[in-house]
Amino acid sequence: MKSLGQFQQGDVLLERVSSLPSNGAKLPHRILAEGEATGHAHVALGEGVEVIEREGVLYLSAPHGAIVTHQEHATVTLPPGAYRVGRVREYSHFDEEARQVRD
Repeated sequence: MKSLGQFQQGDVLLERVSSLPSNGAKLPHRILAEGEATGHAHVALGEGVEVIEREGVLYLSAPHGAIVTHQEHATVTLPPGAYRVGRVREYSHFDEEARQVRD
């Protein structure tokens, strides 16, 4: 899948891709990520929006575009398309390890 641009909201990274995986499972919710400490969530809203999972990776189908909301971050508006959902990672030089950023 070719990357067509990125959008970020807090620790969630949405990478626009040319297509969705063909054999992913549609999830019954629109939650992209939940906060570890606060319980807040990154949620995708919009007509026809679906969250799909394949092999532990989340994808977002937004045929008419979407907005991504979170209680502590500004709303992100996505143009119509398909997106791979990732998490921002950071590298700790003191611990000499990469880790997921905590929201």
